Amino acid sequence: MGKIIVNLDVEMAKRKMSLSELAERVGLTLANLSILKTGKAKAVRFSTLEAICHELGCQPGDILEYREE
Repeated sequence: MGKIIVNLDVEMAKRKMSLSELAERVGLTLANLSILKTGKAKAVRFSTLEAICHELGCQPGDILEYREE
């Protein structure tokens, strides 16, 4: 079984955006966005994913990646 890898930091770095700035723009707490960024989130709402992709100008596949273990 594989796992989902979150590449949020890569997309944020491309746009020189801080975690706190992104959290404010998408309406999440810094703590919740940090949980997502570190891959510790158990689930992600589509509305959250849409907001992140909108702010970063990217696709969901740019942020989320599936890897076999």
